[in-house]
Parts: sequence; structure tokens; C-alpha cells
Amino acid sequence: MSSNEVQSKFAKFFQDKMYIELIIAVVLFSFALITNNLLEFIIYMLYFIIFLEIVRAVMSFIREQRVRIGILIDVFIILALREFIVNVVKINKEEIDSFEALFNSPTNFHILVFSGVILFLFLIRYIAKKTSPDNGINKD
Repeated sequence: MSSNEVQSKFAKFFQDKMYIELIIAVVLFSFALITNNLLEFIIYMLYFIIFLEIVRAVMSFIREQRVRIGILIDVFIILALREFIVNVVKINKEEIDSFEALFNSPTNFHILVFSGVILFLFLIRYIAKKTSPDNGINKD
């Protein structure tokens, strides 16, 4: 193989960003498994995504002089999912003997509330997407 062919293959490989994202995800997942911190890793990654979305919302406001509700709803969805994950991990330590036990435990009650909040936020996100003034604009 010539040097140009190798460079061409590398260029094609890195043009498709999916490969880069896949490699990074595999490395991070492997690291989390090896260190036995998968849950904490997921929680911190969700925090990171929340910060990214907030910065994206602020930058969008500075550029366009308008608030993009879809971005803010995404932040709230990710935050609710993070809380949901934390509470689901707590539920593994509780006994559920009957249907009433679901409502007697604060952890179970929090899970029910977060489930409702997440469903509500997905509904609001769908409505925001359908009524967005950006619907006719093609984005890359």
C-alpha cells in the first residue's frame, strides 16, 4: 500500500463521525466497567449533557435573540432522566409486597412522579417540535 492510499483510507475513516463517536463511547464504557463505576459514570455524563444543552441554549439566544424552547425542554428531559435513574437504583433496596407499598415508599412515589414528568416533557417536546417556526428550515 502506498502512502497516499493509507492517507486516503484514514481520511475516509475520520470523515464519518460515527466511527469516532463509536470509538469514544466504547473506550468510555470499557473504562467505566473496568473501574466498576458505570452508574456514576452515566450520571456524570448526563450532567455533562445538561451543561452542553444549557450552553447551546445561551449561544442560540445570543445569536438569534430568541429563546429556543426545544433546547430547554431537552435539558429538563435529561435532568428528569438523571433523577429517574438515581431513584431506580435506590428502589433495588426496597421490598414491594403489595400495590399499596408502591405509594407508601417515598422512593417509589418519586419514581412514579418522575415517570409522569418525563412523559409530560416528551409531550411538550413533541408539541414544541410541531409548532416550531424552524420546521421549514433544513438543518444539517
